[in-house]
Amino acid sequence: MTSRIVKRFEVRLDRFYDLTHHMWVLVSGDTARVGMDSLGVETSGTLAHVAIGEAGNTVAAGNAFGSLEAEKYVGPLVAPLSGKVIAVNHGVERNPGLVDMDPYDEGWMVEIEPSDADSDLARLVSGEDEIVEAFGKKVTEYRLEGVLAE
Repeated sequence: MTSRIVKRFEVRLDRFYDLTHHMWVLVSGDTARVGMDSLGVETSGTLAHVAIGEAGNTVAAGNAFGSLEAEKYVGPLVAPLSGKVIAVNHGVERNPGLVDMDPYDEGWMVEIEPSDADSDLARLVSGEDEIVEAFGKKVTEYRLEGVLAE
């Protein structure tokens, strides 16, 4: 696991990112684990409630696979790729604080068996340089918009 601090936020470099919806994807063989990135956690505020669908459900990239209620955000958790949900981390439903404390490991949300991994992953940010640059731009954008304090 390689990580980097980009403008005070941890970013794991072994993943793919949907920075629009603040979701990460870690591919392992034929499955993909999905969770929320550290910037999404920060901009949402303290998580109060996480609801995720059941294993066996089919999700489509860009559509909700669950919902989140937090201090500064209430809304859908958006799937970064399409496929069948094969595992759900019910621990984050029981204790949403896991996502706050450890978004990249204990705070994962679902595992998906992708139906079109090549196409879906091609739309996401990946590779060390691209991740660091895109994440840095997003942090700067949020600071300029007042979403993040300096």
